[in-house]
Amino acid sequence: MQIDDPAVVAEVTAEFARYETALVANDREALVDFLVDSPTIVRYGIDDAQYGHDELAAFRRTQAVATPPRALQRTVITTFGADFAVASTEFVPDGSDAVGRQSQSWARTDRGWKIVAAHVSWLGGRAP
Repeated sequence: MQIDDPAVVAEVTAEFARYETALVANDREALVDFLVDSPTIVRYGIDDAQYGHDELAAFRRTQAVATPPRALQRTVITTFGADFAVASTEFVPDGSDAVGRQSQSWARTDRGWKIVAAHVSWLGGRAP
């Protein structure tokens, strides 16, 4: 298994950037489309958790407020073979010094790259 094949890293990096754009724009249907359609997907949020595609899709579709603009830092995308990747980043909301963390596991499916697991938290539990 090749780790960090440049072509695969470029593919996942592009998907990760598309996801970030959709997140900040609160493009709910695009966000749902990034999710693997499986009962095994899990997302741990700040004060919430979703289990399975249906629950996570419902959560995304009910988010009335967009994620505030933010700067990403220390983003690391690691690929394992041609079909699996992990994206980890820190984020700082504009006008804040609080640091959040976000990680996603991505898998190549017959519908393209999809998120199969995700986690969001605040460093030190300190939200802005």
